Amino acid sequence: MKILLTNDDGYRAPGLQILVDLMRPLGDLTVVAPKYHQSGMSMAISMGMKPIAVKQLSDDPHERWWYVDGTPASCVKYALDELFPDGLPDVCISGINHGANTASAALYSGTLGGAREAALASVPALGVSLDDMSFTADFTVVKEMFLPIFRKLMDNYSGRFGVYYNVNFPNLPASGIKGVSICHQGILHWVKEFQPYDHGMFHRLGISPVDMGITNMPRVEDGEKVYMMAGRISDDDRNTGNADHRQLEKGFISISAHNIDSSDYREIEELSKIDFGI
Repeated sequence: MKILLTNDDGYRAPGLQILVDLMRPLGDLTVVAPKYHQSGMSMAISMGMKPIAVKQLSDDPHERWWYVDGTPASCVKYALDELFPDGLPDVCISGINHGANTASAALYSGTLGGAREAALASVPALGVSLDDMSFTADFTVVKEMFLPIFRKLMDNYSGRFGVYYNVNFPNLPASGIKGVSICHQGILHWVKEFQPYDHGMFHRLGISPVDMGITNMPRVEDGEKVYMMAGRISDDDRNTGNADHRQLEKGFISISAHNIDSSDYREIEELSKIDFGI
């Protein structure tokens, strides 16, 4: 099996290394991950004639590593364009993300952006996340339970264009997992996202700005205020019990199927009934 791996936490992230260790026995690995942290980039690509640095880190034919100074989707584009000249990989896995990618977070997720880019190229794809944002997250539950889930998903993959999977693990030991729940994407809202920038947060967290992809601080001009996106998360009354974030909170591994086609076909049908008079 030819396996493409990426993430949005950067090529040095512990979650990516765990994923590599898990997938190594299953085939030849090609790892192409961002040079720096790229959370929240969704399916953004590095356009506008921006120079993109690429570095090969390993030339082992069974486990090739590169970093790309760009977004997760750019990493996948580079891999498919440059590293698979004789055909596509059999699967693309993005993760293991530090932090859940359920509900509305899935819209912003760079982890899922990498999976979407692969799905756009007709490569079976999935994103994998653990509900723990810590750099010292314990991925034991993923190590113990992911491979059977991966095999089931691949064995039952429909082959329908645009499909990709979103798998989220609770931050629990394997003994605390209640099972697997097939879910729909839930709805969450961030409230009061813009907070005054906290210059001391990196020291308190024990990380550096570079760990978060901040390679230079902005020069503050007269009249400017500097903010950061933080805030709190608010649930939505329209969620059902099978929303992915709610099942994750209950101790289930949530699996949801997504598609790169974001058309609202019901709304299209309603719009088609309108006489626009033109």
